[in-house]
Amino acid sequence: MKIGVIGVGAIGGLLAARFAAAGEEVGVVARGAHLAAIRERGLVLKEEGGEIVARVAASERIAELGQPDLVILGMKAHQVAPVAAEVAAILGPQTLILTAQNGIPWWYFFKHGGPHEGTRLQSVDPGGAIADHLPIDRIIGAVVYPAAEIESPGVIRHIEGHRFTLGELDGARSERIERVAVAFARAGFKAPVSADLRTEIWTKLWGNLSLNPISALTHATLQDICRFPETRALVAEMMREAQAVGEAFDIRVRISIEKRIAGAEAVGAHKTSMLQDVEHGRAIEADALIGSVIELARLAGVATPHLDAVYALAKLLGETLGRARGRLAIAPL
Repeated sequence: MKIGVIGVGAIGGLLAARFAAAGEEVGVVARGAHLAAIRERGLVLKEEGGEIVARVAASERIAELGQPDLVILGMKAHQVAPVAAEVAAILGPQTLILTAQNGIPWWYFFKHGGPHEGTRLQSVDPGGAIADHLPIDRIIGAVVYPAAEIESPGVIRHIEGHRFTLGELDGARSERIERVAVAFARAGFKAPVSADLRTEIWTKLWGNLSLNPISALTHATLQDICRFPETRALVAEMMREAQAVGEAFDIRVRISIEKRIAGAEAVGAHKTSMLQDVEHGRAIEADALIGSVIELARLAGVATPHLDAVYALAKLLGETLGRARGRLAIAPL
C-alpha cells in the first residue's frame, strides 16, 4: 500500500515509521529541522523493544506525495483546514483519507443520520473549508490511543499503546476499511473496526477535554492531576458536563467517570499533548478538544459552566503564547 502521512509529529511519526518497517511505501510531509533530520538519518522510532530507523520519502510539499492509496492526516485539528485544498489535489480515483485528530472531528454530522445531518462545526472547520475540499466519501475515521512524543528532530519516542480504532462514518463494515485495518495490523497495531465510532470518540474525548487543558494550565502530568483532589474533582465535573452533551446526541459512554479517571492515572507521569505544545511553543488544540463540545452543547441547550471556564483559560493561554511567539515550561531554580 502506498501511504502518505501529512504531519509526522508524535502520532504521525509513529505511524509512518511502523508502516515503513512493515514494508509499505511511505511518503511523509514535514518541516524545518524535523524534515532535515528525516532526510539525513531517516525517521527514528524509539520503542520499548528497540529502535526503528525508517527510510521514507520526505518532503515539505504535499504535492510530492503523488497519489497515495491512503492519506493519513497526522497533524493537529487546527492544522487541517489550511492544507485541505492541497490534500484534495493529490487524491487519486481510489485514495482514502484517514483522520487521526483528537476531539470532535469536522465530519461528525456527516453520514450521521440524525436531525443535524450535514451540520458543519465552526469550532473545527471554520467556514467549512475542510468539508468543501475533502470528499466525504473518501473519509475514514480513527480514534488514536497511543501516547508518543517528539524526542528531538527526526526522533519519535513511543511511550505506550498500540490501538487505533477505525470506522466508516456510517458504521458500515466495508471492504476498504478491512483493507486499511489489515495494513495497521501488519504494522503491529491493534486496529479494531467499530460500527459506532462516535461513541468511542466521546469515550476518549472525556479525558482529552479535561486532562489536556488542565495539564497545559498547571504543567502537571496525568498522574499528578488525578491524584490532586481538587483537580480530580474538576476533571469529574467536566466529564459530567460532556456526558450530558453526548447524551443529548444519543451517545451512551459505557464506562464510569471514575474508571475513566483511574485509567488516565494508570498511564503515570505522562505529559499530555497540549502540555507538550505549550512547552514547545506550538498552537494548542483548545477548539477541537473543548470548543467543539461547547458548540454541541449550545446546539443541544446543555449548560457547561466548568467546560466554559477551562476553555476560556486555555484559549487565553494559547492567544498569549501566540502573540509572544513564546513557550512556557517549568525549570529548576
